[in-house]
Amino acid sequence: MTGYFHPEVLCETDWVANNLKNDSLKILEVDYDPENAYRQGHLPGSHLVWWKRDINDPVRRDIINKQQFEALMSRVGATPETELVLYGDFNNWFAAFAFWVFQYYGHKKIKLMNGGRKKWELEKREYSKDEPAPQSTKYVANPADEGVRAYMPDVRRALDRTEPTVLVDVRSPKEFTGEITAPPEYPMEHAQRGGHIPGAKNIPWAQAVKEADGTFKSPEELKALYEGKGVTPDKPVICYCRIGERSSHSWFVLKYLLGYPSVRNYDGSWTEWGNMIGNPIEK
Repeated sequence: MTGYFHPEVLCETDWVANNLKNDSLKILEVDYDPENAYRQGHLPGSHLVWWKRDINDPVRRDIINKQQFEALMSRVGATPETELVLYGDFNNWFAAFAFWVFQYYGHKKIKLMNGGRKKWELEKREYSKDEPAPQSTKYVANPADEGVRAYMPDVRRALDRTEPTVLVDVRSPKEFTGEITAPPEYPMEHAQRGGHIPGAKNIPWAQAVKEADGTFKSPEELKALYEGKGVTPDKPVICYCRIGERSSHSWFVLKYLLGYPSVRNYDGSWTEWGNMIGNPIEK
């Protein structure tokens, strides 16, 4: 992992395998589909964090609030000093989204397992079906760090060119052009309109990982990928997708692996922008 700007936020499967009995770590599997992932077998001692139920508010279209985050961390037995290792299904999409939410609430000691479930399974490593029973804690979170999150007014300011922000649309090319209005993985979850936010650059999230094992490409390859499309570290960047999970993966790459100083994730993304009356779009 040499060459990444913040190598401390990534760990390899070897390191995790050697630290399964390390009591100072908490391993969290973050899944979109726990029934076909965590319940079928998971890293020994790892706790399930269900993306839909545990990181999203059950009523509002929003991420969990500070109190809900504190309840989640208390349930898995974490304190603000606990080192967390996140991994999951779908090439770490949802683990990256959890990483973003946990950073939003100021949990600093946190790593992504490079390659997620995909790499662990390819290496035929140990799985368990036992669910740990942690000692619950009373976790107290920091105030939210709004510097990692973008809202619709931030995107509007970028369009009005009141600030030189680059918008990065990390969806598939067919979603970007408006040919389809939902990603192939979720064909039923359509937006009202297809297309993209005017002026956005299309750099699909998956271009940042190796197809063979889901691990991140080298810093040199990542730098060429983004700078080749005009996404350079001297400009503020806002990433978006459909609901903010794929874009949190690209946010992680730009902020931590490449060290861009100003990167935000717009979790309202196309579900908000493409459904809002009066918002401009391009196809």
